[in-house]
Amino acid sequence: MEFERLFATEEACRAYLARLRWPEGFRCPGCGHRTYWLASRGRLVCRRCQRQTWVTAGTIFHRSHQPLRVWFRAIWWVTNQKIGVSALGLQRTLGLGSYQTAWVMLHKLRRAMVRPGREPLTGAVEVDESFLGGVEPGGGRRHMGHKALLGVAAEIRGRGTGRIRLESLRDATRDSLHGFVRRTVAPGATIVTDGLPAYRELEAVGYHHSPRVGSGEHTRLRRVHRVVALVKRWLLGTHQGRVERAHLPTYLDEFVFRFNRRTSAARGQLFARVLEHAVQLPPTPYRRIIHGQGFTNHKI
Repeated sequence: MEFERLFATEEACRAYLARLRWPEGFRCPGCGHRTYWLASRGRLVCRRCQRQTWVTAGTIFHRSHQPLRVWFRAIWWVTNQKIGVSALGLQRTLGLGSYQTAWVMLHKLRRAMVRPGREPLTGAVEVDESFLGGVEPGGGRRHMGHKALLGVAAEIRGRGTGRIRLESLRDATRDSLHGFVRRTVAPGATIVTDGLPAYRELEAVGYHHSPRVGSGEHTRLRRVHRVVALVKRWLLGTHQGRVERAHLPTYLDEFVFRFNRRTSAARGQLFARVLEHAVQLPPTPYRRIIHGQGFTNHKI
């Protein structure tokens, strides 16, 4: 009820976005002037150079045919569902005209779940890789085939788990795994892995390496294994396992966003965080969303 009261009109939604986009007040992108007047359709017109600026221009809402009220309701609904929401569920909830519209909105929102410039993992971090998809005939357990390879990193915080990072990898070579570590973990951290030879020489790129080789409870990477199990359950439960490999990275971004904020009691803060990220990100063309990240479009 409070949400509907705060964002009852398009004008209220635009005003909220404007405060997020220009927290120190509007500044014309053309001449830097601060004063403006409001024109129709939410345009901000600079009083000095007459340049017109839309509050949604250059954000994920750029040139969207959906009203901001629909976008805001979508964000509220997505951030308030602990296990996420499918495109079909979002279409039915918002009464959207097509499944494709809901699907595109969700993919844009998943990109907004990654904060630009987010801090890497620190301290002691478990790192492992896992396949998404079952064993294929004649290929063996580590045969790629149509499966997707997932890189997993999880901070060790006492007996618990801190923040995590997930990434879709092309292969399990040393270059791929070392690259995943460098992109997700701060230099100087302790990397805890299994005995896979590809993890060797992490010290050469600025990390302490603590491999666990052998059998028994003390050798398990229980944090990353738990995360992998939760990812698989989430993909099967919320999305019925029908995720194309080309779009897997954005689904992983959503899971990381939810997992890292799993203890948050204020759901309204999650809504605000997604909107803050949304006004910082450049527009995502429809063609880029459809083609994903360039992987083949096999289901996993």
